[in-house]
Order: sequence, then C-alpha cells, then structure tokens
Amino acid sequence: MTASPSVEIRSATELPAVREDIELTTDDGLTLVGELATPESGSIAATLVCLHPLPTAHGFMDSHILRKASLRLPALADVAVLRFNFRGVTSPRGTSEGEFGEGDAEAHDLAAAMRFVAERNLPNPWILGWSFGTEVALKHGRSYPVEGLILLSPPLHRTSPEELLAWSGSSAQVVAVVPELDDFLRPDEARERFAVIPQLDFVAVEEGKHLWVGEKQTYRVLSEIVERVNPAALPLPTSWPAEEETP
Repeated sequence: MTASPSVEIRSATELPAVREDIELTTDDGLTLVGELATPESGSIAATLVCLHPLPTAHGFMDSHILRKASLRLPALADVAVLRFNFRGVTSPRGTSEGEFGEGDAEAHDLAAAMRFVAERNLPNPWILGWSFGTEVALKHGRSYPVEGLILLSPPLHRTSPEELLAWSGSSAQVVAVVPELDDFLRPDEARERFAVIPQLDFVAVEEGKHLWVGEKQTYRVLSEIVERVNPAALPLPTSWPAEEETP
C-alpha cells in the first residue's frame, strides 16, 4: 500500500479551520478587532483566549506563537483559538479602538473577550498570555470561569505580589512556561516568585528565549499548551496530508 503524500508543517503552514473575523465591544465603548479559528469538524476540546505581547514593543494578535496556534491547533488538537488586538493596536486584521492602557484598561478588553466566549458557548476556556499578555491575565483573569492560565515568558513587571498571591485561592490551573534564557525573568527567580501559587505547574525550557524563535521552540511551546488543554492530541504531528491536485 502506498502511503498518502504529506507536507512538513513549517512556519507559515495554514492547516484547515473555520476562520471568522470578529469584533469585540468593551464595556467602556471600544471596538476591538480579532479572529476566531475553530476546528472544521465542529468538535472543540478546549478554547484558547490569546493575550498578545506588549503593544509598545510591536506585540499584536499576529505575534508568531499566537498566530501559529491559530494556524495549527484547530486541526491538530481540536482547539478553538480566539485572538484579538488590545486597544490601540494595529495588525493586518485592522486596528482596535482606544489607546494603550499599561495593563490596567486592558481589563475591559479581556472582559469583552470572555463575554464573547460565553455568548458563543465555547467550551473549556483557557487564557493564553504571552509576555505582556501574562500580566493582563494575572491581574484580571480571576473574575472568569476558566480552566486555567498558560503564561508564556511571564516578565512579572506589572503584576504585584498581591495579585500573584490572589491566585492561590483559585481553582484554575496556573501554568508558567519560562525560557532558560529569558530577557526579563529566568527560571530560578520565576520559581521563587510564583511559589505563592500552590497549584502552579512550572515548566523551564532549556535554551528557550523570550520570543520563542524557530520551529523547535514553537513546537515545544505548542506541545506544552496542548498537554494542558487536550493531552489526547499529543504528540503533535509535524506533517499534514498533502492536498491532491484536481486533474
């Protein structure tokens, strides 16, 4: 029997999904732009609400790990991926209204996203924050019925000790994925500062860097995410059946 042809999953590979441009309305009257990607099968094991890196350092909804999650995980792991631009942020999808809020006003942005998740009945929501997005998640995420937080490269610049400690009383899982060579917070210090959260799931990634550049680091991060939200989908495939050409 001849094996079906397949293609290697690369940086720009877009796997099948239902992709919908969306708008979120905040309770302070702003319109935010975003995208929802869901599995073509309609079967959703979990939902990722993605909070992107620092807007003033070029973070946006297309920051590469979040974009690759949306391009791959609906097909590979039956995961719905909601991405959006925080207030005042521009991407190819468009510009969200408002101005950068230093992680405080973005509480309204997270609230709008979680309202959307509830209205669409998207199941088993997790907040996935990266860098600045982890600050928004830690500062404001306790108000919502989520399965947990997944924190990529958390800098803990804007999160107070009191805000960290508040998660110790939460039923939500808190997963911190910390690069060995992070520019802002490395594993030893991160373990110490996160120790106030008893349900912490701590992952130190050897050779990892803050921006998770390269397919090896991308695959590792996406695998860590899927291990928490739908472990039955592991190991993630590294190739996908090729589309047959129409004669």
